Amino acid sequence: MFKEIRNKYIRYSSIFLFCIIIFFCALQLNFLWLFGYSPSYTDIKQPTQRVGSELYTADGKLIGRYYKENRTPVSFNEISPSVVKALVATEDVRFYKHMGIDFRSLLSSGISTATGDKRGASTITQQLAKNLYRTRYNKSQGLLSHIPLVRTIVAKLKEWLTAVKLESNYSKNDIITMYLNTVSFGNNAYGIKTASRVYFDKEASALEVPESALLVGMLKGTTTYNPIRNPQKALERRNVALAQMNKYNYISAAELASYKSMPIKLKEGRIDEGSDGDSYLRAAVDKYLEKWCKDNNYDLYEDGLKIYTTIDSKLQQYAEEAVADQMKTLQRRFYSVWGGEDPWQDSERKKVDYPDRAMRNLPVFKLLEKKYATTPDSVTAYFNRKKKMKIFTWKGDRDTLFSTLDSIRYYGKILNTGMMTLDPFNGKIKVWVGGIDHKYFKYDHVNQSKRQAGSTFKPFAYLAALESGMSPCDKFTDKPVRIAFQEKGKTAYWEPKNASYSNTYSEMSLRLAMARSVNTITAQVTEKVGWDNVVKWAHECGIDSHLESVPSVSLGTNDVSVFEMVKAYSTFLNGGVKTDPILVEKITDLDDNIIEEFKARTKRVLTEEISWLMLYMFRGGMDEPGGTSQALWEWDLWKKNNQIGGKTGTSNDYVDAWYMGITKDLVTGVWVGCDERTAHFKNGETGEGSRTALPIFAKFMEKVYKDPATGYTQGPFPKATVKITREINCPSPRYEVDTTSNDSLAVDSSDFEVPLIEEPKPAQNEPVVQKTEEKKAPEPVKQPAPEVPLTRKEERELRKKQRQEERERKKNNQ
Repeated sequence: MFKEIRNKYIRYSSIFLFCIIIFFCALQLNFLWLFGYSPSYTDIKQPTQRVGSELYTADGKLIGRYYKENRTPVSFNEISPSVVKALVATEDVRFYKHMGIDFRSLLSSGISTATGDKRGASTITQQLAKNLYRTRYNKSQGLLSHIPLVRTIVAKLKEWLTAVKLESNYSKNDIITMYLNTVSFGNNAYGIKTASRVYFDKEASALEVPESALLVGMLKGTTTYNPIRNPQKALERRNVALAQMNKYNYISAAELASYKSMPIKLKEGRIDEGSDGDSYLRAAVDKYLEKWCKDNNYDLYEDGLKIYTTIDSKLQQYAEEAVADQMKTLQRRFYSVWGGEDPWQDSERKKVDYPDRAMRNLPVFKLLEKKYATTPDSVTAYFNRKKKMKIFTWKGDRDTLFSTLDSIRYYGKILNTGMMTLDPFNGKIKVWVGGIDHKYFKYDHVNQSKRQAGSTFKPFAYLAALESGMSPCDKFTDKPVRIAFQEKGKTAYWEPKNASYSNTYSEMSLRLAMARSVNTITAQVTEKVGWDNVVKWAHECGIDSHLESVPSVSLGTNDVSVFEMVKAYSTFLNGGVKTDPILVEKITDLDDNIIEEFKARTKRVLTEEISWLMLYMFRGGMDEPGGTSQALWEWDLWKKNNQIGGKTGTSNDYVDAWYMGITKDLVTGVWVGCDERTAHFKNGETGEGSRTALPIFAKFMEKVYKDPATGYTQGPFPKATVKITREINCPSPRYEVDTTSNDSLAVDSSDFEVPLIEEPKPAQNEPVVQKTEEKKAPEPVKQPAPEVPLTRKEERELRKKQRQEERERKKNNQ
């Protein structure tokens, strides 16, 4: 073909040009895998940036970000003109004149390098090609990358080819914008918007000339010219950028002199506009969307998604405030209970060496054991060596000198919590508090942690009873119970005890027994309906964890999560329809186009009558005398005929404390305890659910009700929409003696006895008049007819009066 060209100069030139074309075609096609990947036409038309995703509450508040490169793109109009001028003057003064490759600059750069003045000749477009398409990363390298000089030449040629493609598809301003959105400014700040927020706490459009020159100057070396780490070098580099702007007439000589005299004024900002960075909620959403991202081929950390959660920012704030307020109090109480004594002990109250066990479970321990096999003291010395560290306290982070064992011992005494609130009618999770501080305690106590549910599991036994045909008014007697069951082919017996370690031998309705959390009656109910049925109905309502089907299942011996318990309790409020909670409402792209909307899956598992009866049973915790929820009277929660149903729970030895609260709109679950299970309170007065977890619910709901903006108001539960065929009119008798209730797994019922219904005995130092009056009182009668129930207001006033009288009697005795 080329032989027909008679002029040898034209012929050789044609051959050279043909070889160049063939070479660039081979380069683009990665011929024989020699050159590595090159951006395709589609890549050029649809460039992808590693843009982090943003996390929002349901009401649009930004609460977190996911990113590998922390950037938020901006348009050209959102960038200060001084940034563009500083960039062009410093990096590529002929930017608006070349086609992506500046051959004139390339020639002058070659001459300068040859004379000893080494400088680069990459244009802004070439730098964009390198940053945007990562042309020098392993994915973009072929077999020729193993040859050092050839590797550099191939990479450069690919940048040229990509730069020309960019120039042919985009305007100069588009290229400038893409470059400024792509480039790194150090401190994990990618893009001009993020950098302006990190260093100056302002928008990119508000940057002034010295600030623009500083950021552009950093591009020569983000570490060397970092204004936080190397302020002097950053100042010098800023002034060089300002001089370049003056040289090419972007600023005057007077402005140059003025700007150069200015010191660097940094104002560290927060790039996420209010996000607390990593959090329990952020981690939970990451886990929640893991399968969705995989199924839909999205990367949460690179694809620039906007994720709108179901969380209500106001409710979340009030929940976090309630948690912080109560947990501070509980931690002080915990330290006070134990004093200088270690709190780690087993169920037989024998001390447990938790720090030693925790130390031996550390991965480094086994390595040290092998290393110091002949000198075990060296291992102990390693774990006792003091070092500087920052620790969690309720007064803020504190710097201290701690050894590893000191740290284990310190954190082994810290109480933690988990709290979740759900709207069961649409399945939207409104509150998610995974613990007291995600920075120090990564383990999420809403969905990751599973603990013994204690008496909060008892309602599933009473549900099984209702499903078997019983009514809330059916009676059982509080008496000793001995239940036989088969264990490994042998007959074993279970004998549950009440909190008082005694029995009243009185009849109680199912509603009263559940309200008081009486163990012996719960055990009888479980035996009658079958523990398999208790497990069955717990699973039906929403408990997903494996449950051991044993006689004690109703007392909460199995481990479950707060998430599961809230889901299961929500079935009762939602008219018997189980709703799978959702944490994300919708996902959009950067332009707010909806990618996915999420709806909760539902399934009817209970009839409307049964679910209404269960709500009626839950209300017994407040309505029935001695109900375990009656500590709620202490808070301002009882206007507009408000009704609250709930259940307290405490596991063996006061290790786990729970409260499950139900209002007409929401279901909330709260767990409190130490991550180390051998650390716990000593008695019910300090560690039961009504004294630890219940106040968190109460404080939270009080804040919610007092803020009209939340939209949640006080009021009664909905009336039954179907005919109630079971008997419910069985008011329980009222007693003058009434104390705080215990609610533990082993001793889990009201801690006051109800022996004979009689007047309380007078104290020794009471006036003679009172004694005389008591002698005239009629003899106490067993099992009297039920009294007319008091109204809530009357009961509250009566309780207040009784407490005042009790204080007076104690004062007189003293």
